[in-house]
Amino acid sequence: MTESTLGHADHAAPRPGGARGLVADWSSDQRAFKNVSWGKAMMWIFLLSDTFVFGCFLLAYMTARMSTTVPWPNPAEVFALHVGGTDVPLLLIAIMTFVLISSSGTMAMAVNFGYRRDRKKTAILMLLTAALGATFVGMQALEWTKLITEGVRPWGNPWGAAQFGSSFFMITGFHGTHVTIGVIFLLIIARKVWRGDYDVGARGFFTSRRGQYESVEIMGLYWHFVDLVWVFIFAFFYLW
Repeated sequence: MTESTLGHADHAAPRPGGARGLVADWSSDQRAFKNVSWGKAMMWIFLLSDTFVFGCFLLAYMTARMSTTVPWPNPAEVFALHVGGTDVPLLLIAIMTFVLISSSGTMAMAVNFGYRRDRKKTAILMLLTAALGATFVGMQALEWTKLITEGVRPWGNPWGAAQFGSSFFMITGFHGTHVTIGVIFLLIIARKVWRGDYDVGARGFFTSRRGQYESVEIMGLYWHFVDLVWVFIFAFFYLW
């Protein structure tokens, strides 16, 4: 290279400002994602897209509730359980929430023991997380059965605004599907951990390099997301 060329290279072009500068920074800096695996990066992208979906559902619910001229059903009455001759408001929902939040704790411990390469404790905690998730889905099925028996349908209900039924089945059903899928994958990965696939680097689905328990961490990201979404559903749908 000539001296003039070297001198030109030493004086880099000024960086653009504003949004173009932000795009230039992210596109040129490889360090931002250099140590992140494809599996973890793709899970974050999926969770971001799923956040938009759940956000749209909740916004649609709030819009329908605030725009309807018919009185909205009172959640404390609709979701009450008859126990000992008394209607206890939101009892089943409170238990469901406690179960799902507890599963987030067991999942966090599973990831922690996965980092420590403790195969037995990791698998047991993942199985416990799956059991809590299955319990949540079972109680949600009980809740659906109760409301359907009482006359709630996607096109109407006996307590007021017709949009209540469609909002309830859409939002809780979509979330329950996520929990069910999570339980299935928890069982799959727990089985692979128990067999020692991550210790020997066995080939197959969801098996990383030898000694890497990254699939457990990726599963933890998904499960914590599902739990966090339920907190918003609980606040907007059951407490409002």
